[in-house]
Amino acid sequence: MFRTTLNSKGLGLLAAMAMVVGGTACSTVSPDEMDTSLQALRAEMMDEMQAGDRAVSDELGGRLSAVERRMAALESDLQQMERDFEVSIARLEDQLRFNVPVYFAFDDATVEEEDEAVLNRFGSVAREYYPDARITVEGFTDASGSAEYNLQLGERRASAVRAYLIDSSELTDEQIRAVSYGEDNRRLIMPGNTGPGIPGWENRRVVLVIDHDGEPPVLEAPIS
Repeated sequence: MFRTTLNSKGLGLLAAMAMVVGGTACSTVSPDEMDTSLQALRAEMMDEMQAGDRAVSDELGGRLSAVERRMAALESDLQQMERDFEVSIARLEDQLRFNVPVYFAFDDATVEEEDEAVLNRFGSVAREYYPDARITVEGFTDASGSAEYNLQLGERRASAVRAYLIDSSELTDEQIRAVSYGEDNRRLIMPGNTGPGIPGWENRRVVLVIDHDGEPPVLEAPIS
């Protein structure tokens, strides 16, 4: 709801008019003079209201433009990440799912040096655009071995990547969790491929998930 506030000039004009109207008979003003004065006051008040509306509109427009620039920068960084590392990114309403080329040797949970670059880039994107989001590292295995053992192995792989992200990207311990899907057939890339050795390497992997609230990425600083 709008509230009109008279400035000192408007108050002074009203006071002067009241004194003239309420004074002696010799100080009266004509209806035309009164109408002209009221019209001038109304015009001045309208100009002030419109100026205030423009200021509010300009501020909102600036905020929207900043969010749009932020969204464009995020999309540009995601596309660059896809090109640089052959990452596939699924954009869901409240999630970004990164299928990263981070794979593990058979029965192993070591993060290799060659995987550090893509993990560093992921950490940079997460820290820049979603500093308060929950991040999940999902660990997977091939189908060789027991399901129980593979759940443990998937957990070790996810935990190794989680530890690397915490150490290298300033993401917090509370922000990242590790979960294992082991040899879950619904999530295997190549269901028929298992180790030992090279076969099944596509399944020995992690997936990185940013869980956010569906809102645009936060601004670096409030707009004053």
